[in-house]
Amino acid sequence: MIEARQLAKRFGAVQAVREVSFTAPDGRITGLLGPNGAGKSTSLRMVCTVMRPDSGAALIDGIDVAQDPLAARRRIGVLSHAAGLYPHLTGRENILYFGELHGLARAERERRADELIEMLDMADCAARRAKGFSQGQRLKTALARALVHAPRNVVLDEPTNGLDVMAVRGLRQLLSRLRAEGHCVLFSSHVMQEVAALCDEVVVIAHGAVVAAGTPASLLQRSGRDGLEDAFVSLIGSAEGLA
Repeated sequence: MIEARQLAKRFGAVQAVREVSFTAPDGRITGLLGPNGAGKSTSLRMVCTVMRPDSGAALIDGIDVAQDPLAARRRIGVLSHAAGLYPHLTGRENILYFGELHGLARAERERRADELIEMLDMADCAARRAKGFSQGQRLKTALARALVHAPRNVVLDEPTNGLDVMAVRGLRQLLSRLRAEGHCVLFSSHVMQEVAALCDEVVVIAHGAVVAAGTPASLLQRSGRDGLEDAFVSLIGSAEGLA
């Protein structure tokens, strides 16, 4: 489970995040939905130990990420907006390297690499250098790296950016599988259709603050709209006074 408790972060004169709170439970897919610049990525970076909050706290399975970041990192797999693959390593070598960084024994990381290559249908790129990968192949490899240590919690920052229809379909299937296995899945997006198709819970962020949270159905009821896109626009519009 991932918890954010009144997270806040300022960059100079800009208050990027102001007292953001939410809970992403196990066995559920939770989406952070908001326009570009709303504070989604900054919130995720604080949750993932990349940034230290100015105030508030983020917890991974009850572990405060600021107090014990190494323990928190062992329990999360992160797919950042920039995949950052090592271009001269093959897909498999990228996975093995991250397994070694996580302290997995050689036999264990070899086994995990085999499992993930099969799970993510990476046979076409496992033995090739990452330099020539398509966007879909880059995503698969980055996901495999994030999952190599079998984390209970998975965090993804706008994972479908630049993907074609088949790659998006494959990602949706993977996230649904992780949910069925009891993982906590947390991801950010500004694509309403993506959130509607995947998420059990939605946290709407605007101007660095949570303006609504609940199931897609409850957000529709709260806004009085028939579609999630119209509900999103309505909820964001109601938060304009926070800017």
